[in-house]
Amino acid sequence: MAAGAAAELGLEVWFSPYPLELDPEQIFTLFRDCAERAERLRQQGAAVVFVAGVEVSVMNRGFLPGESPEERVVQLMSQPERRAEAMRELGVCINGFLRDAAAMVRQRFQGKLTYASIQFEQVDWTPFDIVTFELIRSAEVADRFRDAVRTLAQGLKPLAITGFGTAAYRGAGDRGGRVLEVVEHDPETKAPVRLNGIYERDEAGQAAYLSELLEIFETEGVDSAFVFLFALPGYPHRPDGDPRDDLDRAGLGIVKLLEGRRGQTYPDMEWEPKAAFAAVSQRYRR
Repeated sequence: MAAGAAAELGLEVWFSPYPLELDPEQIFTLFRDCAERAERLRQQGAAVVFVAGVEVSVMNRGFLPGESPEERVVQLMSQPERRAEAMRELGVCINGFLRDAAAMVRQRFQGKLTYASIQFEQVDWTPFDIVTFELIRSAEVADRFRDAVRTLAQGLKPLAITGFGTAAYRGAGDRGGRVLEVVEHDPETKAPVRLNGIYERDEAGQAAYLSELLEIFETEGVDSAFVFLFALPGYPHRPDGDPRDDLDRAGLGIVKLLEGRRGQTYPDMEWEPKAAFAAVSQRYRR
């Protein structure tokens, strides 16, 4: 339904099934179904790119040891002396899976094909039309981030960035992928509860971060870029009371989710745009 609405608006559709905690055979079942749906949409005249999974090795079973994404990453990184070997082994495993997945999808879908990867998966991009990475800038890599994007974009295939963003508290952009470490979670449900300290709201900082990265991506030759993300469920805006309860400060959404009320800018929606919303809309309007 979402893809159909986007197609009616004249947008290019990135049809992206997101398997979570599935084994390879279950993922193939999902892809078969989704590839047929995406092809029906393409045959109706829409421009469609099929995304054959997102960070599959970490988000699913059968590629790395561990019962959760966090456990899998920890185990992969916990032994520095054999990390390189472990990553080579992972590359062999994930590329075998992706070759089979790409062949199966292409039997049912005739449009462009990609996979949303993490760089340590060491994907062989031969079966795909677009090279795709999550790419998040932190303070540690800020001085060489532009050069890295330029290098990636000089490949033979178009480059897409399918995940970049930050939160709306001061200093969030420096943390890169660790931006949510300021959140305390319920030990049983894992649901976000509150922030672990008082963090100053900085919507302008979030907007500047996204604008800077979009400028880099545009000038260095990136084909497509996807802001992470529009709204993050479970991280509502609570402007009154203890600032540690305002989970939206740590949420990466470009809108703030409202609890039990509707917004003013769009009165039929239960959210209100942040400064980042305006920054992104202005950039894409150009």
